[in-house]
Amino acid sequence: MGNSGSAVKVCTDHQGGINWLSLSPDGQRLLTGSEDGTARLWSTADSQCHGHFQGHESYITFCHLENEAAFTCSADHTIRKWDVVTGQCLAIYRGHTSIVNRILVAKDYLFSGSYDRTARCWSVDKEKQIQEFRGHRNCVLTLAHYSSRDVLEEEEEEEEEEEKVSRDLLVTGSTDCTVKVWWVSSGRCYQTLLGHTGAVLCLILDAPNRELFSGSTDYTIRTWNIVTGEQLKVFKEHQGSVICLELVNRHLYSGSADRTVKCWFVDTGERIQTYKAHKHSVSTLKYHAGILFTGSGDACARAFNSRSGVLQKIFRGHKFIINCIQIHNELLYTASHDGTLRVWDIRGICKRNKRRFKKERSVQGRSSQKGSLSRLFNNKVGCMVQQENRE
Repeated sequence: MGNSGSAVKVCTDHQGGINWLSLSPDGQRLLTGSEDGTARLWSTADSQCHGHFQGHESYITFCHLENEAAFTCSADHTIRKWDVVTGQCLAIYRGHTSIVNRILVAKDYLFSGSYDRTARCWSVDKEKQIQEFRGHRNCVLTLAHYSSRDVLEEEEEEEEEEEKVSRDLLVTGSTDCTVKVWWVSSGRCYQTLLGHTGAVLCLILDAPNRELFSGSTDYTIRTWNIVTGEQLKVFKEHQGSVICLELVNRHLYSGSADRTVKCWFVDTGERIQTYKAHKHSVSTLKYHAGILFTGSGDACARAFNSRSGVLQKIFRGHKFIINCIQIHNELLYTASHDGTLRVWDIRGICKRNKRRFKKERSVQGRSSQKGSLSRLFNNKVGCMVQQENRE
Protein backbone atom coordinates (compact mmCIF):
# COMPACT_ATOMS: atom_id res chain seq x y z
CA MET A 1 0.00 0.00 0.00
CA GLY A 2 2.99 2.36 0.11
CA ASN A 3 4.59 3.89 3.16
CA SER A 4 3.52 7.10 4.83
CA GLY A 5 5.60 10.24 4.68
CA SER A 6 6.00 13.11 7.12
CA ALA A 7 6.22 16.72 6.00
CA VAL A 8 9.62 18.36 6.40
CA LYS A 9 7.89 21.73 6.77
CA VAL A 10 4.34 22.86 7.63
CA CYS A 11 3.50 26.50 6.83
CA THR A 12 0.49 27.73 8.81
CA ASP A 13 0.49 31.49 8.09
CA HIS A 14 -2.84 31.61 6.21
CA GLN A 15 -6.05 32.05 8.21
CA GLY A 16 -8.21 30.26 5.63
CA GLY A 17 -8.07 27.47 3.09
CA ILE A 18 -5.53 27.69 0.26
CA ASN A 19 -7.28 27.54 -3.11
CA TRP A 20 -4.26 27.62 -5.43
CA LEU A 21 -0.48 27.28 -5.49
CA SER A 22 1.71 28.68 -8.28
CA LEU A 23 5.45 28.16 -8.92
CA SER A 24 7.52 30.91 -10.57
CA PRO A 25 9.19 30.04 -13.91
CA ASP A 26 12.65 30.26 -12.31
CA GLY A 27 11.56 27.97 -9.47
CA GLN A 28 12.65 30.39 -6.75
CA ARG A 29 9.24 31.30 -5.36
CA LEU A 30 5.77 29.91 -4.66
CA LEU A 31 2.53 31.88 -4.42
CA THR A 32 -0.52 30.80 -2.45
CA GLY A 33 -4.01 32.31 -2.74
CA SER A 34 -6.37 31.84 0.17
CA GLU A 35 -9.91 32.01 1.49
CA ASP A 36 -8.60 34.62 3.94
CA GLY A 37 -8.44 37.12 1.04
CA THR A 38 -4.65 37.30 0.99
CA ALA A 39 -1.83 35.81 -1.03
CA ARG A 40 1.55 34.83 0.35
CA LEU A 41 4.93 34.50 -1.32
CA TRP A 42 7.27 31.67 -0.27
CA SER A 43 10.91 30.97 -1.01
CA THR A 44 11.67 27.47 -2.30
CA ALA A 45 15.16 27.83 -0.77
CA ASP A 46 13.96 27.91 2.84
CA SER A 47 10.14 27.49 2.63
CA GLN A 48 9.73 30.76 4.54
CA CYS A 49 7.05 33.37 3.82
CA HIS A 50 8.68 36.42 2.21
CA GLY A 51 5.61 38.36 1.11
CA HIS A 52 2.06 39.03 2.22
CA PHE A 53 -0.30 40.56 -0.35
CA GLN A 54 -3.38 42.23 1.16
CA GLY A 55 -6.11 44.24 -0.55
CA HIS A 56 -8.78 41.93 -1.94
CA GLU A 57 -12.21 42.34 -0.34
CA SER A 58 -13.12 38.65 -0.59
CA TYR A 59 -11.48 35.26 -0.98
CA ILE A 60 -8.86 34.56 -3.65
CA THR A 61 -9.93 31.89 -6.13
CA PHE A 62 -6.73 31.52 -8.18
CA CYS A 63 -3.23 32.95 -8.48
CA HIS A 64 -0.39 33.05 -10.97
CA LEU A 65 3.28 33.83 -10.36
CA GLU A 66 5.81 35.26 -12.80
CA ASN A 67 9.43 35.94 -11.84
CA GLU A 68 8.86 39.64 -11.17
CA ALA A 69 5.11 39.94 -10.59
CA ALA A 70 2.26 38.04 -8.96
CA PHE A 71 -1.38 37.97 -10.07
CA THR A 72 -4.46 37.09 -8.01
CA CYS A 73 -8.17 36.94 -8.81
CA SER A 74 -11.00 37.04 -6.33
CA ALA A 75 -14.66 36.72 -5.50
CA ASP A 76 -14.58 40.52 -5.16
CA HIS A 77 -14.80 40.60 -9.01
CA THR A 78 -11.25 41.98 -9.45
CA ILE A 79 -7.77 40.87 -10.47
CA ARG A 80 -4.66 42.36 -8.87
CA LYS A 81 -1.03 42.54 -9.90
CA TRP A 82 1.66 42.66 -7.18
CA ASP A 83 5.35 43.46 -6.98
CA VAL A 84 7.05 40.33 -5.60
CA VAL A 85 9.84 42.33 -3.96
CA THR A 86 7.91 45.12 -2.21
CA GLY A 87 4.49 43.47 -1.91
CA GLN A 88 2.94 46.62 -3.40
CA CYS A 89 -0.24 46.31 -5.46
CA LEU A 90 0.75 47.52 -8.93
CA ALA A 91 -2.61 47.30 -10.70
CA ILE A 92 -6.28 46.50 -10.14
CA TYR A 93 -8.22 45.18 -13.14
CA ARG A 94 -11.93 46.03 -12.81
CA GLY A 95 -14.78 45.12 -15.14
CA HIS A 96 -16.10 41.69 -14.22
CA THR A 97 -19.47 41.71 -12.48
CA SER A 98 -19.12 38.43 -10.58
CA ILE A 99 -16.52 36.04 -9.12
CA VAL A 100 -13.35 35.76 -11.22
CA ASN A 101 -12.54 32.02 -11.38
CA ARG A 102 -9.36 31.81 -13.37
CA ILE A 103 -6.56 33.92 -14.84
CA LEU A 104 -3.90 33.19 -17.43
CA VAL A 105 -0.86 35.32 -18.33
CA ALA A 106 0.54 35.04 -21.87
CA LYS A 107 2.93 37.50 -23.50
CA ASP A 108 1.63 40.99 -22.62
CA TYR A 109 -1.90 39.70 -22.11
CA LEU A 110 -3.79 38.85 -18.95
CA PHE A 111 -6.88 36.68 -19.52
CA SER A 112 -9.66 36.06 -17.02
CA GLY A 113 -12.81 33.94 -16.78
CA SER A 114 -15.77 34.68 -14.54
CA TYR A 115 -19.14 33.64 -13.21
CA ASP A 116 -20.49 36.65 -15.14
CA ARG A 117 -20.38 34.37 -18.24
CA THR A 118 -17.56 36.31 -19.89
CA ALA A 119 -13.85 36.02 -20.42
CA ARG A 120 -11.77 39.17 -20.73
CA CYS A 121 -8.36 40.22 -21.99
CA TRP A 122 -6.34 42.93 -20.28
CA SER A 123 -3.10 44.75 -20.96
CA VAL A 124 -0.75 43.55 -18.24
CA ASP A 125 1.03 46.90 -17.95
CA LYS A 126 -1.75 49.42 -18.61
CA GLU A 127 -4.45 48.16 -16.21
CA LYS A 128 -6.79 48.33 -19.21
CA GLN A 129 -9.36 45.93 -20.65
CA ILE A 130 -8.53 45.14 -24.28
CA GLN A 131 -11.28 42.69 -25.17
CA GLU A 132 -14.41 41.03 -23.84
CA PHE A 133 -15.45 37.55 -24.98
CA ARG A 134 -19.21 37.23 -24.66
CA GLY A 135 -21.23 34.21 -25.81
CA HIS A 136 -21.22 31.56 -23.10
CA ARG A 137 -24.58 30.93 -21.45
CA ASN A 138 -23.03 30.16 -18.06
CA CYS A 139 -19.84 30.75 -16.06
CA VAL A 140 -16.37 30.40 -17.58
CA LEU A 141 -14.30 27.97 -15.51
CA THR A 142 -11.09 27.28 -17.40
CA LEU A 143 -8.80 28.94 -19.97
CA ALA A 144 -6.07 28.12 -22.49
CA HIS A 145 -4.14 30.27 -24.99
CA TYR A 146 -2.22 29.70 -28.22
CA SER A 147 -1.16 31.43 -31.43
CA SER A 148 -2.43 30.38 -34.85
CA ARG A 149 1.21 30.48 -35.98
CA ASP A 150 1.70 27.38 -33.85
CA VAL A 151 -0.97 25.37 -35.66
CA LEU A 152 -1.86 26.85 -39.06
CA GLU A 153 -0.08 26.69 -42.38
CA GLU A 154 -0.08 29.90 -44.41
CA GLU A 155 -2.59 28.57 -46.95
CA GLU A 156 -5.01 27.70 -44.15
CA GLU A 157 -5.14 31.22 -42.73
CA GLU A 158 -8.31 32.78 -44.11
CA GLU A 159 -9.10 35.05 -41.18
CA GLU A 160 -9.78 38.75 -41.59
CA GLU A 161 -6.88 41.15 -42.11
CA GLU A 162 -7.21 42.47 -38.56
CA GLU A 163 -6.82 38.96 -37.19
CA LYS A 164 -3.72 38.34 -39.31
CA VAL A 165 -1.95 41.05 -37.34
CA SER A 166 -2.64 39.44 -33.98
CA ARG A 167 -3.04 35.69 -34.30
CA ASP A 168 -3.57 34.90 -30.64
CA LEU A 169 -6.51 32.72 -29.69
CA LEU A 170 -8.18 32.14 -26.34
CA VAL A 171 -9.92 28.88 -25.42
CA THR A 172 -12.66 28.91 -22.76
CA GLY A 173 -14.48 26.04 -21.05
CA SER A 174 -17.84 26.68 -19.42
CA THR A 175 -20.56 25.13 -17.30
CA ASP A 176 -22.81 25.57 -20.36
CA CYS A 177 -21.18 22.33 -21.64
CA THR A 178 -19.27 24.04 -24.46
CA VAL A 179 -15.70 24.96 -25.31
CA LYS A 180 -15.20 28.12 -27.35
CA VAL A 181 -12.18 29.38 -29.28
CA TRP A 182 -11.89 33.16 -29.73
CA TRP A 183 -9.77 35.55 -31.76
CA VAL A 184 -8.12 37.80 -29.17
CA SER A 185 -7.85 40.80 -31.50
CA SER A 186 -11.55 41.05 -32.39
CA GLY A 187 -13.31 39.08 -29.64
CA ARG A 188 -14.99 37.04 -32.38
CA CYS A 189 -15.79 33.37 -31.68
CA TYR A 190 -13.75 31.24 -34.08
CA GLN A 191 -15.09 27.82 -33.02
CA THR A 192 -17.71 26.42 -30.65
CA LEU A 193 -16.87 22.84 -29.73
CA LEU A 194 -20.06 20.86 -29.06
CA GLY A 195 -20.28 17.37 -27.59
CA HIS A 196 -20.05 17.54 -23.82
CA THR A 197 -23.30 17.10 -21.88
CA GLY A 198 -21.90 18.45 -18.60
CA ALA A 199 -19.85 21.37 -17.33
CA VAL A 200 -16.31 21.63 -18.76
CA LEU A 201 -13.99 21.63 -15.72
CA CYS A 202 -10.51 21.42 -17.25
CA LEU A 203 -8.65 22.04 -20.50
CA ILE A 204 -5.19 21.10 -21.71
CA LEU A 205 -3.73 22.21 -25.02
CA ASP A 206 -1.21 20.49 -27.30
CA ALA A 207 -0.73 23.19 -29.95
CA PRO A 208 2.08 21.48 -31.94
CA ASN A 209 -0.24 18.52 -32.54
CA ARG A 210 -3.30 20.75 -33.04
CA GLU A 211 -5.14 19.04 -30.20
CA LEU A 212 -7.22 20.23 -27.28
CA PHE A 213 -8.37 17.98 -24.42
CA SER A 214 -11.40 18.80 -22.26
CA GLY A 215 -12.67 17.10 -19.10
CA SER A 216 -16.26 17.32 -17.93
CA THR A 217 -18.88 16.48 -15.34
CA ASP A 218 -20.36 14.17 -18.01
CA TYR A 219 -17.58 11.70 -16.99
CA THR A 220 -15.78 12.00 -20.35
CA ILE A 221 -12.62 13.49 -21.80
CA ARG A 222 -12.85 14.68 -25.37
CA THR A 223 -10.08 15.55 -27.77
CA TRP A 224 -10.56 18.12 -30.53
CA ASN A 225 -8.74 19.36 -33.59
CA ILE A 226 -8.29 23.05 -32.73
CA VAL A 227 -8.05 24.07 -36.39
CA THR A 228 -11.21 22.39 -37.71
CA GLY A 229 -13.16 22.03 -34.46
CA GLU A 230 -13.64 18.33 -35.19
CA GLN A 231 -14.12 16.01 -32.20
CA LEU A 232 -11.43 13.34 -32.57
CA LYS A 233 -11.95 10.92 -29.67
CA VAL A 234 -14.08 10.42 -26.55
CA PHE A 235 -12.51 8.75 -23.50
CA LYS A 236 -15.38 7.16 -21.58
CA GLU A 237 -14.19 4.87 -18.78
CA HIS A 238 -14.47 7.26 -15.80
CA GLN A 239 -17.48 6.85 -13.52
CA GLY A 240 -17.39 10.41 -12.17
CA SER A 241 -16.61 13.99 -13.16
CA VAL A 242 -13.19 14.57 -14.74
CA ILE A 243 -11.56 17.21 -12.54
CA CYS A 244 -7.94 17.55 -13.72
CA LEU A 245 -5.72 16.64 -16.68
CA GLU A 246 -1.98 16.30 -17.31
CA LEU A 247 -0.35 15.58 -20.70
CA VAL A 248 3.16 14.05 -20.85
CA ASN A 249 4.81 12.39 -23.86
CA ARG A 250 1.52 11.61 -25.62
CA HIS A 251 0.16 10.11 -22.42
CA LEU A 252 -2.89 11.82 -20.90
CA TYR A 253 -3.54 11.51 -17.16
CA SER A 254 -7.05 12.26 -15.89
CA GLY A 255 -8.13 12.66 -12.26
CA SER A 256 -11.77 12.06 -11.41
CA ALA A 257 -14.47 12.18 -8.77
CA ASP A 258 -14.63 8.37 -9.17
CA ARG A 259 -11.50 8.24 -6.94
CA THR A 260 -9.15 7.14 -9.73
CA VAL A 261 -6.61 8.52 -12.16
CA LYS A 262 -6.47 6.96 -15.60
CA CYS A 263 -3.65 7.07 -18.13
CA TRP A 264 -4.55 7.10 -21.83
CA PHE A 265 -2.39 6.72 -24.91
CA VAL A 266 -3.47 9.77 -26.90
CA ASP A 267 -2.71 8.40 -30.36
CA THR A 268 -5.03 5.40 -30.00
CA GLY A 269 -7.40 6.43 -27.21
CA GLU A 270 -6.50 3.27 -25.29
CA ARG A 271 -6.64 3.35 -21.50
CA ILE A 272 -3.34 1.82 -20.40
CA GLN A 273 -3.33 2.27 -16.62
CA THR A 274 -5.64 3.02 -13.68
CA TYR A 275 -4.29 4.42 -10.40
CA LYS A 276 -6.46 3.50 -7.43
CA ALA A 277 -6.22 3.81 -3.60
CA HIS A 278 -7.85 7.25 -3.26
CA LYS A 279 -10.72 7.42 -0.78
CA HIS A 280 -12.25 10.54 -2.30
CA SER A 281 -12.15 12.59 -5.52
CA VAL A 282 -8.79 13.22 -7.18
CA SER A 283 -8.53 17.01 -7.11
CA THR A 284 -5.06 17.61 -8.59
CA LEU A 285 -2.18 15.71 -10.20
CA LYS A 286 1.36 16.26 -11.40
CA TYR A 287 3.79 14.04 -13.33
CA HIS A 288 7.48 14.17 -12.36
CA ALA A 289 10.36 11.87 -13.36
CA GLY A 290 8.23 8.82 -14.02
CA ILE A 291 6.14 9.34 -10.90
CA LEU A 292 2.51 10.43 -10.80
CA PHE A 293 1.69 12.58 -7.78
CA THR A 294 -1.95 13.10 -6.82
CA GLY A 295 -3.89 15.17 -4.32
CA SER A 296 -7.29 14.08 -3.10
CA GLY A 297 -10.38 15.06 -1.17
CA ASP A 298 -9.33 12.46 1.40
CA ALA A 299 -6.59 14.94 2.52
CA CYS A 300 -3.74 12.72 1.29
CA ALA A 301 -1.19 13.11 -1.47
CA ARG A 302 0.09 9.97 -3.17
CA ALA A 303 2.97 8.90 -5.40
CA PHE A 304 2.47 6.17 -8.01
CA ASN A 305 4.88 4.52 -10.39
CA SER A 306 3.45 5.93 -13.62
CA ARG A 307 4.16 2.77 -15.63
CA SER A 308 3.09 0.01 -13.26
CA GLY A 309 0.44 1.94 -11.34
CA VAL A 310 1.95 0.73 -8.05
CA LEU A 311 1.39 3.06 -5.09
CA GLN A 312 4.82 4.03 -3.76
CA LYS A 313 4.05 6.49 -0.98
CA ILE A 314 1.21 8.22 0.89
CA PHE A 315 1.73 11.71 2.28
CA ARG A 316 -0.49 12.17 5.34
CA GLY A 317 -0.94 15.25 7.51
CA HIS A 318 -3.49 17.55 5.86
CA LYS A 319 -6.97 17.73 7.39
CA PHE A 320 -9.00 18.68 4.31
CA ILE A 321 -8.89 18.44 0.52
CA ILE A 322 -5.57 19.08 -1.24
CA ASN A 323 -6.35 21.70 -3.89
CA CYS A 324 -3.00 22.02 -5.65
CA ILE A 325 0.49 20.50 -5.81
CA GLN A 326 3.83 21.69 -7.18
CA ILE A 327 7.24 20.01 -7.45
CA HIS A 328 10.68 21.66 -7.42
CA ASN A 329 14.16 20.33 -6.61
CA GLU A 330 12.73 16.97 -5.48
CA LEU A 331 10.44 18.65 -2.99
CA LEU A 332 6.69 18.18 -3.17
CA TYR A 333 4.51 21.14 -2.13
CA THR A 334 0.86 20.53 -1.24
CA ALA A 335 -1.71 23.26 -0.56
CA SER A 336 -4.93 22.40 1.23
CA HIS A 337 -8.28 23.79 2.25
CA ASP A 338 -7.04 23.30 5.82
CA GLY A 339 -4.99 26.50 5.29
CA THR A 340 -1.56 24.87 5.35
CA LEU A 341 1.23 24.57 2.81
CA ARG A 342 3.23 21.39 3.41
CA VAL A 343 6.64 20.51 2.04
CA TRP A 344 7.69 16.88 1.50
CA ASP A 345 11.05 15.35 0.61
CA ILE A 346 10.66 13.05 -2.43
CA ARG A 347 14.34 12.34 -3.11
CA GLY A 348 14.03 8.72 -1.98
CA ILE A 349 11.13 7.99 -4.34
CA CYS A 350 12.88 9.72 -7.25
CA LYS A 351 16.10 7.74 -6.71
CA ARG A 352 14.26 4.40 -6.50
CA ASN A 353 12.34 5.23 -9.63
CA LYS A 354 15.52 6.19 -11.55
CA ARG A 355 17.18 2.88 -10.59
CA ARG A 356 14.10 0.95 -11.68
CA PHE A 357 13.97 2.87 -14.98
CA LYS A 358 17.66 2.14 -15.70
CA LYS A 359 17.10 -1.55 -14.99
CA GLU A 360 14.09 -1.62 -17.33
CA ARG A 361 16.08 0.10 -20.07
CA SER A 362 18.92 -2.41 -19.64
CA VAL A 363 16.54 -5.35 -20.02
CA GLN A 364 14.88 -3.71 -23.02
CA GLY A 365 18.31 -3.14 -24.59
CA ARG A 366 19.19 -6.83 -24.36
CA SER A 367 15.78 -7.88 -25.65
CA SER A 368 16.04 -5.55 -28.64
CA GLN A 369 18.85 -7.70 -30.05
CA LYS A 370 16.35 -10.45 -30.87
CA GLY A 371 14.96 -10.73 -34.41
CA SER A 372 12.07 -8.58 -35.58
CA LEU A 373 9.77 -11.63 -35.97
CA SER A 374 10.36 -12.54 -32.33
CA ARG A 375 9.58 -8.96 -31.23
CA LEU A 376 6.40 -8.93 -33.30
CA PHE A 377 5.27 -12.25 -31.78
CA ASN A 378 5.98 -11.07 -28.23
CA ASN A 379 4.15 -7.79 -28.80
CA LYS A 380 1.07 -9.59 -30.08
CA VAL A 381 1.06 -11.99 -27.14
CA GLY A 382 1.46 -9.07 -24.74
CA CYS A 383 -1.48 -7.24 -26.29
CA MET A 384 -3.65 -10.38 -26.05
CA VAL A 385 -2.75 -10.85 -22.36
CA GLN A 386 -3.51 -7.17 -21.62
CA GLN A 387 -6.86 -7.48 -23.38
CA GLU A 388 -7.75 -10.61 -21.41
CA ASN A 389 -6.82 -8.88 -18.15
CA ARG A 390 -9.03 -5.90 -19.01
CA GLU A 391 -11.94 -8.16 -19.84
